[in-house]
Amino acid sequence: MALQKRDLIFVAIMIAVLGTFFLISGQEKTTRVPFDNIHQKYYPIIRNEGKKAGEKFCKECHTEEKIPFPPKHPPKFRCLFCHKLTEH
Repeated sequence: MALQKRDLIFVAIMIAVLGTFFLISGQEKTTRVPFDNIHQKYYPIIRNEGKKAGEKFCKECHTEEKIPFPPKHPPKFRCLFCHKLTEH
């Protein structure tokens, strides 16, 4: 059972697609949620009840008045989608 030309083309396309994903994945650019006195009390909530349960508390401090978001920051209701917990 020999490989046909179309099989080789398919394999080449798959390698190109996977290689592209690998190359653009790069290093994580978002900051992690610090494990400090302010944030550490939310870690058990996030681990036990999930990200959405923990995200309810982000807006208590992260507002335009207290800790503003940088320009071009994406929607503010899914914090833990990008910002991962710090390993401790």
